[in-house]
Amino acid sequence: MKTTRLDAADIRILAALQKHGALSKSKLAEMVNLSPTPCWARLDRLRAAGFIRGYHADLALERIAEVTQVIVTVSLTHHRKADFDRFEAEILSHDEITFCVATGGGMDYVMHVFTPGLAAFQTLMEELLAADIGIDRYMTYIATRRIKSIQPNVANFVGRDAN
Repeated sequence: MKTTRLDAADIRILAALQKHGALSKSKLAEMVNLSPTPCWARLDRLRAAGFIRGYHADLALERIAEVTQVIVTVSLTHHRKADFDRFEAEILSHDEITFCVATGGGMDYVMHVFTPGLAAFQTLMEELLAADIGIDRYMTYIATRRIKSIQPNVANFVGRDAN
C-alpha cells in the first residue's frame, strides 16, 4: 500500500477540520494560510488517501432526549480469535454501543453505551448475555456527567510546526 507523506500544510488542514468540522473552501484556506485552490486540492488528496473518515456534529444529546450513559468493561470466558470475532461482530450490530475498544490487562473490552434509561440498558445487557457471545463477566459504571470528550490533537503526534 502506498503511503502518503504529510507535510506541515497537510497537518494544518487536518487539525483545522478536526477542530471545526467541515469548512468552506475560503475559510479553510484562510485558517491554514494557503490559497483556496491548492488548499482544496490538498483536501481532496487527503480525503482520497483515507485520512478523513467523515464529518460529524457534536450534539447535545441530553438536551434532545433522556439519555443514560454507561461505561461497561467486559471479560470473555475464552480468548481465542473466534471468541473475539464473535463478540465484536455482535457489538457492531448494536447502535446503543457507540464506542468499544479491545484492551490488554484485566478486562478484554471497554464500551460506552447510550440508552434512553436504565431499563433499556438492562434489556441490552440481557440480549448480549442471551446471544452467547462468551461474556464471562462485566462491570458497569453509570456516567453522571461529561467532563471531557475530544479527539486527540493530530499535531501532537506529527510535530509542533503544524499549529
